[in-house]
Amino acid sequence: MSPATSGSSLPSWNDGATKQSILNFVADVTREGSPDFVPPADRIATFDNDGTLWVEHPMYTQLIFALDRVKAVTPMHPEWKDTQPFKAALEGDMKTLAETGEHGLIALLMATHPGMTAIEFQKIVVDWITTARDPHFKRPYTELAYQPMLELLAFLRTNGFKTFIVSGGGIEFIRPWAERVYGVPPEQVVGSSIKTEFQMRDGRPELFRLPEVHFVNDNAGKPVGINQYIGRRPIAAFGNSDGDLEMLQWTTMADGRRLGLIVHHTDAEREHAYDRDTSFGRLDKALDAAAMHKWTVVDMKNDWKRIFAFD
Repeated sequence: MSPATSGSSLPSWNDGATKQSILNFVADVTREGSPDFVPPADRIATFDNDGTLWVEHPMYTQLIFALDRVKAVTPMHPEWKDTQPFKAALEGDMKTLAETGEHGLIALLMATHPGMTAIEFQKIVVDWITTARDPHFKRPYTELAYQPMLELLAFLRTNGFKTFIVSGGGIEFIRPWAERVYGVPPEQVVGSSIKTEFQMRDGRPELFRLPEVHFVNDNAGKPVGINQYIGRRPIAAFGNSDGDLEMLQWTTMADGRRLGLIVHHTDAEREHAYDRDTSFGRLDKALDAAAMHKWTVVDMKNDWKRIFAFD
């Protein structure tokens, strides 16, 4: 039995139509002589991060990081108590923060790390991700990657795919730990970013973070980011929310064999249950589109034997 048809590579997935749709797709595009065969160079798979590869409730992990940073530097910015999105951050107003979207998150990050080098920011991220704990599970966030999705990433790579993270989150927030957690190297992470500038300081070359948005890689920005940074149209895309709708459309509404997959959070006991009525990771338009385009929808409660490695 070939790697592309063996369910043993996805041990945390229950047997059924969802798992089989993945196995069938991979078998079809990797079998030479198949009418759906895709050369290895074109086997591109893109994955959203929050809610697709790891937890995003009660709020995005990077937002928790940004809130911690806001609180740490607030004494130097008394004006923030009357300015959004800082006012909402200080008051714990998650509804207002959620409404600001990725733009609000980037604004928080820009304001809390001005004039900092890229290397200095990376160290702050690494220190934080090493010590921070999820408020619900009381575990490091890096332990809250979904085991079935880790298996899927590895399964695709075994079958000649190149796997990319395409996230609305900050590219410099994800890159420092993505390879260790997901097996995805920094150059295969596409995300939102702020402007950086090369400068010589005291005879040393440095990259400085500027308080300006460079690119927001969310919603319709995801296909743009894929085109700019990857340069090949994916044949498989994996998401969980309306923020992934355009990426899924861009991937699947093209010639040839394609796979679109949505992770539907249905397990309130082992993780969280939410879709249309939530401020973080709303799944509404994309859920309706899934039926129209015949995307695979993962029912976490029924399709996954376990959610985390520690289950």
